Amino acid sequence: MQSADGQAFEEFVRARSAALVRYGYVLTGNPHDAADLAQEALARLGSTWSRVRHKGDPEGYVRTIMARLHISWWRKRRRERLSGDVPEQAHTEAGFAHADGDGGLWQALARLPRRQRAVLVLRYYEHRTDEEIAEHLGITQGTVRSQAFRGLGKLRASWHPTSTTRREGMVESRR
Repeated sequence: MQSADGQAFEEFVRARSAALVRYGYVLTGNPHDAADLAQEALARLGSTWSRVRHKGDPEGYVRTIMARLHISWWRKRRRERLSGDVPEQAHTEAGFAHADGDGGLWQALARLPRRQRAVLVLRYYEHRTDEEIAEHLGITQGTVRSQAFRGLGKLRASWHPTSTTRREGMVESRR
């Protein structure tokens, strides 16, 4: 028989795992890395569940773990890994391509450098302040602002919203 903490943890995982994988996808730009990131973060949450559960925001705790894990992973993988085989066609996950609006935005976001992508995701998807982003990523607030500025510039240059997105009012016109 499971304890009450064990059952509460299982309920949390069942209820929030899909949203956490989506958040991981926004951070990583890759559905497989997103699943790994969510799984690792939930495993770490499992060992501290009784303490975190009583603090009131277990999902915020998991998202913080995911952001820090993501930064740790891309610091380790800074070097490009070359492959001799080129895939014949790209694989895109249909559910992720249409998540939260225009799939082209997510593709353009995935082409950004990792730090710029992480800053933009935390700022605009998670609605975090510069101070919170700096704390999560272990960088200064000035670096957060410069990475956001550069990332937005690259997005403006590479992403062109679809006509459907414009009609639905999801994107403001440029002035």
